[in-house]
Amino acid sequence: MQLFFWILIFIVTFCIMEFMAWFIHKHVMHGFLWNLHEDHHHKKHDSWFEKNDWFFVFFASISATFKILHGELNLWWALPISAGIFAYGVAYFVVHDIFIHQRFKWLRKADSKYARGVRRAHKIHHKHLGKEKGENFGMLIVPLKYFK
Repeated sequence: MQLFFWILIFIVTFCIMEFMAWFIHKHVMHGFLWNLHEDHHHKKHDSWFEKNDWFFVFFASISATFKILHGELNLWWALPISAGIFAYGVAYFVVHDIFIHQRFKWLRKADSKYARGVRRAHKIHHKHLGKEKGENFGMLIVPLKYFK
């Protein structure tokens, strides 16, 4: 029975992270921490790294905290939360940083209805270069209107 709850907590955490990515992007990245996110929209630097990458560190530290809680306090439910956050981070990195922004030269030839929809939705988001109109979708769940 504990395995069932472990898997359930993992899946629910992963899904909550999709909402959190949208919420934080809209209200924090395009809000009071725009100074960290701005270089993601305006490439005014020659570095491979962006100030925007600090958001990765933030989410990774939350995942690590739950892993520590699991190890130190023997909280069995903290491990699937940590794993769910970590798995979402990996999925986000693959879809956003590798597939969409091509920070690595992988997945360049991916061409499916889903791939075109995700790219189209993200391109529409990036046409707004300023802090305003920070509305975004999750990285994995994209409205159907973008799948043509």
